[in-house]
Amino acid sequence: ELDLVCAHLSSRPQVVQYHWGGGTPTYFSPAQLNRLHDAVRKHFDIAAGAEVAVEVDPRVTTRAHIDALVGMGFNRMSMGVQDFDTVVQEAIGRGQDETSTRELFDYCRTLPIESINLDLIYGLPAQNLKSFAATLETVTVLRPDRVALYSYAHVPWIKGHQKKIDTDLLPGRNDKLEMFLSAIDAFDAAGYDYIGFDHFALPGDELSRALSEHRLHRNFMGYTVHRAPTALGLGISAIGDCGGAFFQNAKKLSAYYRALDAGRMPVEKGYELSADDQVRRHVILALMCNLHLDTGAVEPAYDLDFADYFALELDELKTGPAVDGLVSIRDAAIEVTPLGQLFLRNVCMIFDRYLREKPLKKPT
Repeated sequence: ELDLVCAHLSSRPQVVQYHWGGGTPTYFSPAQLNRLHDAVRKHFDIAAGAEVAVEVDPRVTTRAHIDALVGMGFNRMSMGVQDFDTVVQEAIGRGQDETSTRELFDYCRTLPIESINLDLIYGLPAQNLKSFAATLETVTVLRPDRVALYSYAHVPWIKGHQKKIDTDLLPGRNDKLEMFLSAIDAFDAAGYDYIGFDHFALPGDELSRALSEHRLHRNFMGYTVHRAPTALGLGISAIGDCGGAFFQNAKKLSAYYRALDAGRMPVEKGYELSADDQVRRHVILALMCNLHLDTGAVEPAYDLDFADYFALELDELKTGPAVDGLVSIRDAAIEVTPLGQLFLRNVCMIFDRYLREKPLKKPT
C-alpha cells in the first residue's frame, strides 16, 4: 500500500506526526517492525522533532520490542491498561498482570522516551467505584506523562465481540458518572492538567503547554500539538484526511488484500468536505481542543459573519437549557466553562449540522 500511495505523490513528504496503532504493532517481532519502518522511510522523511508514537500492549511487548522501537526513533509510547482489577479483566476477557505492566513501564522510563501514556476505560463490566479507585491510585503512583480516560461504549451491533459481555455487570449511569468525576479528582490531586474531554497530562507535557497557548489540535489519533494539512492512513480500516476529503480503508483483511493485488487503493469509502463542513470542523476542533474559539479569526478565514452564519447555534448556546452554564460568550470569543468541559461533546454537538438535520437513532 505504501508503494501504491506514494506513486501518486508529486514530492517526497515530510512527516511531523508518525503513529503506529490499531490494536498493537508489537504482536509483530522486532525484525518485522524494523522491516515496516524501513518501508516507511523509503518514501517519507521524518522531520526533526516529529512526534513518533506507538501503541503497545504490555501483555505481548518485550524489552526487545521496546529497544527496537527506540532504535527506530519512536519517542512516545502508549500502553493499554483499561483496568488493573482482576475481576474486571475477567469480565472483559483481558488478563493483564499489574506487575509485568509496571516492569515494562519502569523499563521505558530508563530510555530516551519523551512521553508515556496509559489508556484507561471507565464503565466496564464488573467495575465499581472502589475497584476503579484502586486502579487510579496505581496509575497516579506510576505517574505517566499522560493518561487517556475513555468511556466504555457498549455497541455489540458494531463490535461483535461485545455480545459475549454480560450486560447485567455493566455499571449504572450514575455510577459511571461518579467514576469519571472520581478520576478527574484523582488526577487533579496528583497534579495533572485536564485536557479536552478525555485526557490528562502533567504540566510540563507538551499537551498541557499547547492547551494553555490555544494551539492544541486533534486528529484521528487523538490530541496532538502538530497541525498538519494531510493525514495519510495506511492499513486495514485506517482513516485519512487528504485534499479536503476523509477516506477509510477496507475493514476486512480479505477485501484489503484483494484491492492491493488488483493494484487499487484499498479505500472502502470517502467523503468530500463542503465549505460548510470545513468551517464547522474549525469551530468544533477549537472548542474540543482548546476550550476556546476566537470567533473573530473565523470570519476572515472563511469570509463570513460569525453571528449571522451561526445565529441558530448562538441562540441555543445562550438560551438552551441543556447547555446552561457550559459556555461563556463574548463579542469575539466563546469559552468553555469548567462545567462545560465535563459536557464538551454536548457543546460541540450544537455546531453539528448533520446531527441537527438527522438525529442519531439507537438500534432497535
